[in-house]
Amino acid sequence: MESLIMKFSDISIGDVAKVGGKNASLGEMYNRLSGEKIAIPSGFAVTADAFWLFIDRNRLREKLNELLFNLDTNEFSNLTYIGKQARSLILNGTMPHELAVAIEQEYNELCGGRPVEVAVRSSATAEDLPQASFAGQHESFLNVSGKENLLTAVQKCYASLFTDRAIKYREDNKFEHAKVALSVGVQKMVRSDKACAGVCFTLEPESGFRNVIHIGGVWGLGENIVQGAVTPDEFIVFKPSLKKGKKAIIQKRLGEKAKTMVYSENDRQFQSTINIETPAEKREQYVLSDDEITTIARWALVIEAHYDKPMDIEWAKDGLTNELFIVQARPETVHAQKNPYLVKEYRLQKKGPLLAEGEAIGSKITSGIARVLQSAGDAEELQPGEIVVTEITSPDWDPVLKKAAAIVTDKGGRTSHASIVARELGVPAVVGTSNATKNILDGQMITVSCCEGKTGFVYRGQLTWQEVAHDFSNLKMPAATHPMLIAGDPESAFRLSFYPNEGVGLMRMEFIITHFVQVHPMALVKFNELTDAATKEKIEKLTHHYPDKEAYFVDKLSQGIATIGAAFYPKDVIVRMSDFKTNEYANLVGGAQFEPEEENPMLGFRGASRYYNDRYVQGFRLECEAIKTVRNVMGLSNVKVMIPFCRTVEEGKKVIEVMKANGLDRDADPGLEIYVMAEIPSNVLLADQFAGIFDGFSIGSNDLTQLTLGVDRDSALVSGLFSEQNEAARLMISMVIQKAKAAGKKIGLCGQAPSDIPEFARFLVKEGINSISFNPDALLQGINNILEAEEKQDVKAAK
Repeated sequence: MESLIMKFSDISIGDVAKVGGKNASLGEMYNRLSGEKIAIPSGFAVTADAFWLFIDRNRLREKLNELLFNLDTNEFSNLTYIGKQARSLILNGTMPHELAVAIEQEYNELCGGRPVEVAVRSSATAEDLPQASFAGQHESFLNVSGKENLLTAVQKCYASLFTDRAIKYREDNKFEHAKVALSVGVQKMVRSDKACAGVCFTLEPESGFRNVIHIGGVWGLGENIVQGAVTPDEFIVFKPSLKKGKKAIIQKRLGEKAKTMVYSENDRQFQSTINIETPAEKREQYVLSDDEITTIARWALVIEAHYDKPMDIEWAKDGLTNELFIVQARPETVHAQKNPYLVKEYRLQKKGPLLAEGEAIGSKITSGIARVLQSAGDAEELQPGEIVVTEITSPDWDPVLKKAAAIVTDKGGRTSHASIVARELGVPAVVGTSNATKNILDGQMITVSCCEGKTGFVYRGQLTWQEVAHDFSNLKMPAATHPMLIAGDPESAFRLSFYPNEGVGLMRMEFIITHFVQVHPMALVKFNELTDAATKEKIEKLTHHYPDKEAYFVDKLSQGIATIGAAFYPKDVIVRMSDFKTNEYANLVGGAQFEPEEENPMLGFRGASRYYNDRYVQGFRLECEAIKTVRNVMGLSNVKVMIPFCRTVEEGKKVIEVMKANGLDRDADPGLEIYVMAEIPSNVLLADQFAGIFDGFSIGSNDLTQLTLGVDRDSALVSGLFSEQNEAARLMISMVIQKAKAAGKKIGLCGQAPSDIPEFARFLVKEGINSISFNPDALLQGINNILEAEEKQDVKAAK
């Protein structure tokens, strides 16, 4: 009888062959991690030996083998019939008496004398392949109460070994059906139907970036997030900050969570689930508090360290006790098997009419015939290479999706079933579009693009694109001149972190303000003074989760900066403070009321001049607050700041004083560095004086060239005169590099020219510049140009 049942307290990870991967992992954590205060609900496993006892007592081995021998393994035309017959054999079998008694006795002990609800989960294992993963292939039953219901659930788990998807999975992975057994885990139920549940990856699930923990959550049972039935809340936690005890949550995204899965009150015997509408006020709430997010993240860190590999974890919160629990943990399989330094870039040559957009899964582009399917039962309509368009997918879709070139769904998020399958298959997916099945016609030619950031797009027609393969694994880096990136979009930061780089030499704040904040900072500071009712209404809508409107700006901006800072940690990320021109600021929500009209905004109220001016000084205070939050609260000390368009030394001193008053004080925070853009001739001519107040320089070659030559590079009439190669422009650059070096200050350059013009790269290397920052699409060419320049000049030692 001992071989039929094993308590979690007696199970370790070495028992996979006896109880399957799922139960072995639960037992391992229950025994080995309880000292870390990780809460795992207690339970027991009905072993693989018990399964074979059931099969043999009911004389099913030969019948099942004969059924599966007749499976059409080419077209799988009779898969549905074979699966149904196999399940029927199991369900019509009789539970052996000694097995029933063993299960009932263990259940009584778990209950402590009174019936309690349990979760009953399948945990398959292969005798000769103890490490085989069968995630998502078999059934689980929740909120099962009473001995009879428990025995029924165990038998239903046995039958689920022969679901259509499980049979197909074994065929695809060349597992012998006769050698795969099914253990069943019985675990005290966490009443997440009355609270929330979700998933947690110990890496970023899109890029495979390993320095963060990604948590997703929904109200009610976690099945909604697994199936992708709703868009979940998402949280990203930075591991190094978590280990240092800092505020490690660097991103929070509120999902719509339109449905909540709860138990049906009408099915008392074998309780089923229903999806109800989530009340409006709960849709607007995060499912977890910051403390709860941090708790789950800490547990995930411990679990990952214990297994020494990235993990895919399920968590749940009990609505009766308000306790958090880990209910499952398995190794993450998609990114663990990939080399993140092998990168294929996709670039769309031209966009077409937009049909739908949602969350991008992967970074590929593909085109094909759209096949709009209502259910997995429509599988025969899909031809290989077509694109599945549907409302939602579940594990029943697995055999169908393997034929698809891409997946598009109305519902779901980054951790939904469709997303996970797309990653496993290596095909692009756009999930959570809300309207794809309405806007895309069956049989229509479409292009699915996931190469444009975290948002994926579905375009009408067959578009053209470019594919470029890169292998960064053994790329030689320059000896002395550091190649850095120009960045601004937090959504691409984790992917870009795998590119060869020495950090971010220019992080443009403007992208975050435009796309994530959207509101002019002074419109938040002086919200009550706004005169336009429509503007006030729009700001109210954007900021309604924040009782303090200024906090909205700081929170959104700090999260964006922190994401990029985390992606490249511990390398330097130099954040340029806002450098909108007045006409650009005016385009922000509420901006028109606070911006003057200027004849030439390029030379007007921009950069440093704004930061101490009454018109904007309070807006700059919010920018400083965001930087202070990132560095001091979140612990991203690699984030440095840079002042743009600083016309005079006196102006520089004023800005430093304003920053100090706003908490960015180099005396109090010795690791803080403040750079200045060298983009005005005065910066060059007085570089020795600017070096006295700033920690380094970054040459803005575009502005410096046009101001040196008096050329508006955007003017079609004179733009032909614009060239960084002009002798006067090169003289200015040479002069500022030499003055910076003489003062012992670091100096870099941001711009396109060193990648486009090898000769210009040779000039910079010869002058002894410390770093050159490139846009991502120019980085590799830029590195090659630097390497050639260093080789010709026999540069060896780092400067």
